[in-house]
Amino acid sequence: MSISDRLRALRQEIPPSVDLIAVSKFKPVADLEEAYACGQRDFGENYVQELVEKESALPKDVRWHFIGHLQTNKVKYIAPFVHLIHSVDSLKLLKEIQKQGASKGRIISVLLQAHIAEEESKTGFDIEELKEILQSGTLQDFPNVKVEGLMGMGTFTEDADQTRREFKHMAEIFEEAKQYEPGLKILSMGMSGDWKIAVEEGSNMVRIGSTIFGSRN
Repeated sequence: MSISDRLRALRQEIPPSVDLIAVSKFKPVADLEEAYACGQRDFGENYVQELVEKESALPKDVRWHFIGHLQTNKVKYIAPFVHLIHSVDSLKLLKEIQKQGASKGRIISVLLQAHIAEEESKTGFDIEELKEILQSGTLQDFPNVKVEGLMGMGTFTEDADQTRREFKHMAEIFEEAKQYEPGLKILSMGMSGDWKIAVEEGSNMVRIGSTIFGSRN
């Protein structure tokens, strides 16, 4: 199947209320152009240098999502154009995004990443820290940052029950968070292997790579 065929098939499965981010890391520009020709406008990248290179090569109506771990010293490279940063996992990073947003005259949209997986290697705010930030009014200190919602990554596991538990927990955190920040509207969780469970548990944004572009080398 071609990228276009896989993308069309996927779109028939994903509910229209769920935004599809095509994760294109390590994929050549030609693959992104094929997905673009099929109507895809939201692309997700994990590495700043790769994102910057692709942004210059693709049409300007592409919405670029940064989904990987973001180092503070790299924020300045994507601040002028990034549509949404999914992976904000520390106040230090939030402060740098504020600084760069102010210097570029932009309000940068972000998601706060919550640590829900049982894997220690996954990053994100621990749940109590996240609640403290949302309850305390801390976000008012960042006028050039717009927190649009939350992002979570499940444990890399074949155990569907564990995945469902983690996503259900994430959805509960999201509902609680909206009590403090009513403007939160995005819950980003679910990738190629687990997006169906994520959507069943309340995700309204999924990040899908290999199902569209094929496995990575």
